[in-house]
Amino acid sequence: MSEILPDEPVTLTTWDQVQIHLALVGAKVLHRLPPGTMRRCLTRLSVGAVPAGYDDTKLARDQVLTASAFCRGGTACLLRSIAVTLVCRLRGTWPTWSVGVLTVPPFAAHAWVEADGRIVDEPMAQQDFQAFFTVPPRSRSTAWTTEEPRPTREEV
Repeated sequence: MSEILPDEPVTLTTWDQVQIHLALVGAKVLHRLPPGTMRRCLTRLSVGAVPAGYDDTKLARDQVLTASAFCRGGTACLLRSIAVTLVCRLRGTWPTWSVGVLTVPPFAAHAWVEADGRIVDEPMAQQDFQAFFTVPPRSRSTAWTTEEPRPTREEV
């Protein structure tokens, strides 16, 4: 894939830069974890966040892309999607974080974020993605459902 760019570079305030830096540090740590552990960590972080809207998530994505040349790389989708998700979380919201595949050439693993039921600013059409698993926003009252068992102390 070619370089991923924001529609327009955005101006970053000092506070935006701090949030993005923190999110990138967190994303670098999380993206090195085994997939199950990464998913459990992101699931815990999603608890209590308000579902992110499309416009706010797109702004967070554009800000991450403006601030980080590495996240603009075509193969940086995992780091980019985690960083966008963490920027949103720092702002009190949570998009749906997804990992899956592109179902059209070039067939490849991919990670992305969704908000308001739409994939946020990816170059392919929504129907070209098949999610293997997602981490949606979770309210505190429904944080641990039967589909996402509560981790034991050994797993944490």
